[in-house]
Amino acid sequence: MNILEWAFGKRVTPAERLRKNQRLLDKAIRELDQQRVKLEKQEKTLVTQIRQSAQKGNLNASKIMAKDLVRTRRYIEKFYGMKSQLQQISLRLQTHRTNEQMMQAMKGATMALGSMNRTMNLPSLQRIAMEFERENDIMEQRQEMMDDAVDDAMDTGLEEEGDEVLEQVLEEIGVDLSQSFGETPSGLQSNQVPEGKVAQAVGGGGADPGDDDLQARLDSLRR
Repeated sequence: MNILEWAFGKRVTPAERLRKNQRLLDKAIRELDQQRVKLEKQEKTLVTQIRQSAQKGNLNASKIMAKDLVRTRRYIEKFYGMKSQLQQISLRLQTHRTNEQMMQAMKGATMALGSMNRTMNLPSLQRIAMEFERENDIMEQRQEMMDDAVDDAMDTGLEEEGDEVLEQVLEEIGVDLSQSFGETPSGLQSNQVPEGKVAQAVGGGGADPGDDDLQARLDSLRR
């Protein structure tokens, strides 16, 4: 504690002052409630005493106690009104306290945003974004090249392996692959008709001039 605080007291912030006043109001409301509860008990006691005094025929005492009962009820109503006013003031203080907290939060957020804006370098951010985009494109190109290389490696020898599998299947069913695709079966060769017989069959009629012309063309082809 410095000399100024010792001489003039500690400096109180608005938030601390609001909290102090809030505590005082809460204390006053509790005291009013306590007094009101006492008066309500006193009211019940007076009602009982008035009934007993009236039953005994003591009207003067009953009138005096009736006046006390009226005053007690009026004070009870006043205490209710005072409590309502104190609660209203307490709500106002609480509203001001909330506004103060909101202002402090906004002030802190504003300072933080200002600091971020001052430290933020837009050209640097743009450069970083461009570098990221370039590196990302390079990575995608390399990935495509790797995928193509993997596909080529997977396709290597695929045709040879396919031929081997086909040959195995044909061997299992009793078919020769060379006969199926290259050579002519022997049965088909024995069934071929010689050219002379074809020519004789074509020229066998002799009566049609068109047949003679066809025979002449075949003879020229043989030469």
